[in-house]
Amino acid sequence: MCKKIIFLLCIIAFVSCNEEAEIEKEIAEVPVEFEVVRFDRQFAEAKPEDIPELKQQYPFLFPQQFSDSVWIEKLNDTIQQEIDREVGKAFPSFENKKAELHSLFQHIKYYFPQFEAPKVFTVTSEVDYKNKVILQDDYLFISLDTYLGEDHHFYIGIQEFLKKNFKKEQILPDVANAYAEKYVDRPESRTFLAHMVYYGKLLYLKDRFIPELPDAEKIGYTAEEFTWAQNNEAQIWRYFVENELFFDTDTELYSRFLYPAPFSKFYLQLDADSPAMLGQYIGWQIVRSYMDKTDASLEEMIATDAEIIFNKANFKPRK
Repeated sequence: MCKKIIFLLCIIAFVSCNEEAEIEKEIAEVPVEFEVVRFDRQFAEAKPEDIPELKQQYPFLFPQQFSDSVWIEKLNDTIQQEIDREVGKAFPSFENKKAELHSLFQHIKYYFPQFEAPKVFTVTSEVDYKNKVILQDDYLFISLDTYLGEDHHFYIGIQEFLKKNFKKEQILPDVANAYAEKYVDRPESRTFLAHMVYYGKLLYLKDRFIPELPDAEKIGYTAEEFTWAQNNEAQIWRYFVENELFFDTDTELYSRFLYPAPFSKFYLQLDADSPAMLGQYIGWQIVRSYMDKTDASLEEMIATDAEIIFNKANFKPRK
């Protein structure tokens, strides 16, 4: 009996892999065109007399309330010049990242045919790590000075849990997340479950948008943090159930289990070893379970209420 079950599971896995491979072949044929503007280099190489032309070419990058003298001063600022040099060393070319973005945009267009690829601008932002990626109308802005590597001296004084993702590899997950947020509305309900499933939906879209990337990178964990979350699924789940957190509306739960932080806050001895955002992680597994057990499309999943997803998922944590 046991051998039959194993054989059946192998067949299911084989069929699933074949289906995924066929989908990836179709996605590789999706036509997508877009332009990358290395504005960071254009500004770094500009002279004061070039400012009027740059303003005319990219008016949305030069707020009208600032006169030319402000931008000339920025050109001559030693900190800005150092930022330009460091970004130039880290990103002498953007071709590899452009290829990755091309694949991402193909995946998005495959699942959302109305999608139109944006015009991509690489910029610097004086290490504004709260706005590493900005998606605005038909434009996508990527601040390259927030992806220089977690040990870069620009990031001295920034908390470790933040700067661990200040690396090139995180550009694609950050862009994928920006698009996922475009398709998934924030929950109106204040329940912990509603917000867990919201983040679970975002992460599931990243499963579809960037399937080739490790799960750890999708959620912004180190490999060790992701392994910890997997190994402790049952304990996390039991804590949420026993403390009746799923339908709790205490917004403090968001900072304890959903937002970036040094660790999750169970107020137990395991806290120091745990990664942050374990509510996001469990929400992701709930959505995955729901999609595995139903024939819902991405659009249907996005529109489905969190409680319905929770009930139909019948999620069982790994032991």
